[in-house]
Amino acid sequence: MFVDDPKTLVSTEWLAQHLNDPDLRVLDASWYLPAMNRDARTDYAAGHIPGARYFDIDDVSDARSDLPHMAPPPEKFMSRLRAMGVGDGHQVVVYDGLGMFSAPRVWWLFKLMGKDDIAVLDGGFAKWQAEGRPVEDMDPIVRDRHMTVRRQAHLVRDVTQVSAAAKLKNTEVIDARSPARFAGTAPEPREGLRAGHIPGSKNVYFQDLLADDGTLKNNDALRAVFDAAGVDLSKPAITTCGSGVTAAILSLAMERIGKTDHSLYDGSWAEWGAFATLPVATGPAD
Repeated sequence: MFVDDPKTLVSTEWLAQHLNDPDLRVLDASWYLPAMNRDARTDYAAGHIPGARYFDIDDVSDARSDLPHMAPPPEKFMSRLRAMGVGDGHQVVVYDGLGMFSAPRVWWLFKLMGKDDIAVLDGGFAKWQAEGRPVEDMDPIVRDRHMTVRRQAHLVRDVTQVSAAAKLKNTEVIDARSPARFAGTAPEPREGLRAGHIPGSKNVYFQDLLADDGTLKNNDALRAVFDAAGVDLSKPAITTCGSGVTAAILSLAMERIGKTDHSLYDGSWAEWGAFATLPVATGPAD
């Protein structure tokens, strides 16, 4: 049975009921890989959930890093969100155009900044549209709202921490990429990266956590997917993927089943795969 939770996941029905709440803020965090041939900002301008602001994960990021959309400094996060009219006391709902793809990344980013009142819209914009719910093409009227953040450092891991965890084997490193990319039999979409995975990591393809309509599977099914991948849920977990986007789907799924000792490797394979000094494994999980 699905349970709406404003701190993790809410249904389209829940959002429709709360859409006019004065302290609700909706974010369109759609983001696409180049091969998808879609422009998120153009799609937003053509139509979005009423009142939604566009959240650009490439803009709300650390411009000092050469890696894609790394988590921004708290000051930049605060300034960007204030400019969107999002601040303290707001309940935020974030969605994307694919149902469940980039929105969990923004959910995780809010959590990293100490903001807990955020949920992903289950099934995203595709489900909202399929149900014939209202759509508009106007930009919302934005009023500045003060925001305070308190960065939660335990929710993010860097390459040194991930390398140590992989060697000590005291933490489950879980990779959200496709089985072929994990095994190293499919090329990486970013040039210059080696193929394969972090030694000792487990593979939970993010698509396996989703139902056919792009919604997150129920809790029993989520646990079964992690179990089938050989993940020991009694250990702390680090999620990873290509560039830190779909890894957040794994983080959201674990949060839904009550597992809270998880963090996300922000650099992910865009970082690990680029450094020749870091070990790489190929084939299925060990």
